[in-house]
Amino acid sequence: MNADDENQGRLKLRRIAIDTYRENVAYLHRSCSIYRAEGFQALAKVRVFCDGQQIEAVLNVVDDERIVAPDELGLSEQAFAQLCAEGGRAVRVAQAEPPESMEAVRRKIGGERLTGEEYRAITSDIAHNRYSKMEMAAFLVATGQNGLDRDEVLLLTQAMLDTGVRLDWNEPVVADKHCIGGIPGNRTSMLIVPIVAAHGTLIPKTSSRAITSPAGTADTMEVLARIELMPDVLDRLIRTERGCLAWGGTTRLAPVDDILISVERPLGIDSQGQLVASILAKKLAAGATHLLLDIPVGPSAKVRHMRDAMRLRKLFEYVGDRMNLHLEAVITDGRQPVGRGIGPVLEVRDIMYVLENDPRAPVDLREKSLRLAGRIIEFDPDVRGGHGYAIAREILESGRALEKMRRIIKAQGAQDKEFGLGALSFDVLADEGGMVVAIDNLHLARVARLAGAPISKGAGVDLLRKLGDTVDRGEVLYRVYAAYPANLGFARDLTTRRSGFLMGENERVPGYFVDY
Repeated sequence: MNADDENQGRLKLRRIAIDTYRENVAYLHRSCSIYRAEGFQALAKVRVFCDGQQIEAVLNVVDDERIVAPDELGLSEQAFAQLCAEGGRAVRVAQAEPPESMEAVRRKIGGERLTGEEYRAITSDIAHNRYSKMEMAAFLVATGQNGLDRDEVLLLTQAMLDTGVRLDWNEPVVADKHCIGGIPGNRTSMLIVPIVAAHGTLIPKTSSRAITSPAGTADTMEVLARIELMPDVLDRLIRTERGCLAWGGTTRLAPVDDILISVERPLGIDSQGQLVASILAKKLAAGATHLLLDIPVGPSAKVRHMRDAMRLRKLFEYVGDRMNLHLEAVITDGRQPVGRGIGPVLEVRDIMYVLENDPRAPVDLREKSLRLAGRIIEFDPDVRGGHGYAIAREILESGRALEKMRRIIKAQGAQDKEFGLGALSFDVLADEGGMVVAIDNLHLARVARLAGAPISKGAGVDLLRKLGDTVDRGEVLYRVYAAYPANLGFARDLTTRRSGFLMGENERVPGYFVDY
């Protein structure tokens, strides 16, 4: 066979610099002879072959030769990286068979209960990019709408865990902490990790970036240090410093979870079964033996009623127990943001105030972090129950937590770029006097997002009043920071419609449940 015969029906590979966010996308020109001959259609799935490697991708059809020529196949950033081939190489394209596990998804849509083998097949196909985002959405809607019983949650957790690597630190206590989210400014992890690591308990904290919130732990830590670390670097620093605050995207820990989240969050799907499986698969993959779970409850929190919090706690405990994970779930105050700052730079300010024992430190952030850190310290068999809080407070007040944080920052690589507050700002004023009886978490988070957080590190909301404070008409409730006029305008438009604060009498302040 000569070279012309061998290359017949092949296309030249081209890298298309488009981030398709966890979805493989291929691009063919409408005039491509192979496109016409194979009868491809837009959004069909194709299989791409090159030098013994193959990937699957969703097909997009192009009419502009400046994007992809008729004799070329374009691949999005993720797909190009997965194929591990150089631009210009000859590739072959064929129709991709639908994943067999879609039959199980259709059965789940019909309300049937799936087996462990079926969940493993679904998660494996998702992890190998055999599902389009539409097919993943169908799976998420089916499991959310029809629900998962507790044994299905257990099966899904195990299946998600099996899609990636599982770390083993070879230690009896490997601690982790997770909050189910929904509370702006709740950046306790960045205080808990240095306190617990200074005590000597291993706490390898890998976190996600924000998708719909004003900041995730990874976004905030990035103000201080590098967070995207290769696995060998991460392993070395964790063993040396006993803890880290890094982004988990480079470690392949339950990777199907990251893929599903990319579809789940834009759709606003957040079913309890998926939530439990997602969190526990990630923590078990990271090698955790002990987990402290924070479930905030409040009128504008993710969990709004105590009965729902108790139901969620029991589900976490059921799955955790059967996965040999020591899990303790605590109910915390979710009536308002924690601390003053909402947005990466503002949250770092609050965190450093606490670590430096500065009198300006937010009391609620300090106390919550100490109590949660104390519970984790009590995972240590040498610590008597009830003594963890005092140990955590001594570590903080002595400066050992600050020193440990500095060592973690140095080990991860101190941030060489200096981030400041957004240059533009405006104040939101009280339109009536009285006591602050309610603060809308969701509204303030949205204001901070519209202002540019977390992409713009210095954007966000600085709270000047909290629940129970008495204010006069015209006093400042909070200040909004932005880097760009457009973002400032978006945030201002929202706050002119509603501040997110409610004034009233003392008896209208909602009660709260705290279960430290």
